[in-house]
Amino acid sequence: MKTPLTAEISPGPSFPKMPTALNSKIFGPLFSDSEINELLTDEAYVRALVEVETALARAEARLGVIPSGSAEHICRAQSNKIDIAALAKGTARSGFPIIALVQELRKAVGTEAAPYVHWGATTQDIMDTACVLQLRSAIKLYKERLVEIARHLSELANRHRVTVLAGRTHGQQALPVSFGLKVAAWLAPLIRHAERLDEISPRLLVVQFGGAAGTLAALDDKGLAVMHGLADELGLGAPIMPWHAQRDNLIEFAGWLSLLTGSLGKMAQDIILLAQTEVGEVLESAEEGRGGSSTMPQKSNPITSELILAAARTNASLLSALHQAQIQEHERATHGWQVEWLTLPQMIVLTGGALKHALYLAKNLQVDEGKMRENITRADDVILAEAAVFALAKTMPRAKADELVKKACGIAVSEGKPLIEVVRNLTASMIVDDTVDWQALAAPENYLGETQRIIDRVLKSASSLLG
Repeated sequence: MKTPLTAEISPGPSFPKMPTALNSKIFGPLFSDSEINELLTDEAYVRALVEVETALARAEARLGVIPSGSAEHICRAQSNKIDIAALAKGTARSGFPIIALVQELRKAVGTEAAPYVHWGATTQDIMDTACVLQLRSAIKLYKERLVEIARHLSELANRHRVTVLAGRTHGQQALPVSFGLKVAAWLAPLIRHAERLDEISPRLLVVQFGGAAGTLAALDDKGLAVMHGLADELGLGAPIMPWHAQRDNLIEFAGWLSLLTGSLGKMAQDIILLAQTEVGEVLESAEEGRGGSSTMPQKSNPITSELILAAARTNASLLSALHQAQIQEHERATHGWQVEWLTLPQMIVLTGGALKHALYLAKNLQVDEGKMRENITRADDVILAEAAVFALAKTMPRAKADELVKKACGIAVSEGKPLIEVVRNLTASMIVDDTVDWQALAAPENYLGETQRIIDRVLKSASSLLG
């Protein structure tokens, strides 16, 4: 059985031995990030467990709870000397690795210090706090990735401020937009997610220490002092009370993971649609052979975007399982904790993979400005219909302008003529020629509204993240 924050799930005994996608040597790299994976290995988990046990000993010695000499022996314990096979055997027997870990530590520290290992703690204290240490390391990497992605998207948005393409609603061409504005719409939620992470981190990065039933009774009147001492030793916060069966902070973090991958998924979905053969406005990269087909030489599949979407949709599904795990019985749950072990590590890994792929896209996206303009022309400039209505409404009732432009749209599409040309012909007998600048009206870049200022606002907001 794997440790709680390890992403590998072993198949049951009745199934043939088969790796899951996340721990497969073939498929794993598609969905993960090697640095995030390193944080979730068994070895990393054991290091975190030992770090908590030794920090507990230091805090208790400082408060006079255990002898300082014994604490010194305990603090010399080395995680790489812990027999992981023994932990696996002990976990299979008791359902948790801590009994075996404590036995290993007691053997290592000697007879005099052995009784003071794990003094006043319970299994979940050590495991939950070790989990928090791993989450802290993962959060650091996530923030670094977010900053990198934000920097590249900011540059991309700025570069394409006035690169015009068709804005699409309900899958149909709607109004002119700039590609820079579209990129800004990918960037803006990432800025908010960075802010959310800063907001939830103080609630998440706290020790769990409550003893057998959350009363700290084994430590008499020094229980809360030890909890605060342990937090100080580990550089974590101290909660207002032990949280054995209060899992909302972990679920909040899982929700953040799903929100983040969902926003990355929106970017990926846009790129897939823009990269369709019939659209051809972007390519994921200029890398030769990327996304190739085994049988169709012409293919360049948007595989990077597909992987982000797979992560986003999987995280959304896993999040529902964690919400189920939040409902825990009395002072310690019978199964909700184990549900966390099965789901949260996968979400952490998938989020790392999605960030890795999003960074690749932000760095390498190829933009075809000519194709963007061609697609507007190919649709007979109908994205300028609203612009035409508001231009005509200055000289005639709005309802009449609507009716006229709607008629013009039908003619433009059926006869393959530019919309503004058709509108001008339909109004030839009306006194509007001297009130409408037809040349300016026919240019999509003249109907971008507040695009420049909106991009400025997003880039200014991003600057707080970029530093």
